[in-house]
Amino acid sequence: AKRTINAEPGQKREILPVTAAAVLSNALTTSSLLFYNTGLAEKGLPFDAFMNAMKGFSKLRERNLASEDSILTIVDFTQSSKEKRLFVVDLKNQDVLFQSVVAHGRNSGQEYARSFSNKPSSHKSSLGFYITQGTYQGSNGYSMRLQGLETGINDRALARAIVMHGADYANENVIDNKG
Repeated sequence: AKRTINAEPGQKREILPVTAAAVLSNALTTSSLLFYNTGLAEKGLPFDAFMNAMKGFSKLRERNLASEDSILTIVDFTQSSKEKRLFVVDLKNQDVLFQSVVAHGRNSGQEYARSFSNKPSSHKSSLGFYITQGTYQGSNGYSMRLQGLETGINDRALARAIVMHGADYANENVIDNKG
């Protein structure tokens, strides 16, 4: 149904209803612009991986678990662990803050992560979307807890102590020398 609003005193403007397709189209355009404005294509992140991340991020926003000016971290497990497959994106300022190599669980595969699990003691990475739960100093130094948000996929992350942390083996010099 069409509606009207007052544009200026005494004048009316017609407003057309917003369709779900128009909202989706706008979201895709905004995400596409973000992808190209940040230079993520040149940095090696495939467009489809970015769009999957943005779809998940949109769901987090709907659940009030993230805001539009959040920092979004994307790990593309389809890439080799020798590649800089971790991307930290400042959504508000449309900037890539950090890009790095990143390891995966020791039982997820060698160079490529091929096997994933949500089971305790599997020593495998879990896929899906996470939010951060604070930092601490642990046996691997400065670390950040991750809360998995997807039932059956990564919801045991806190109990499994799935965290982000630095590691000697996850750096470009080691990769260049040892693989």
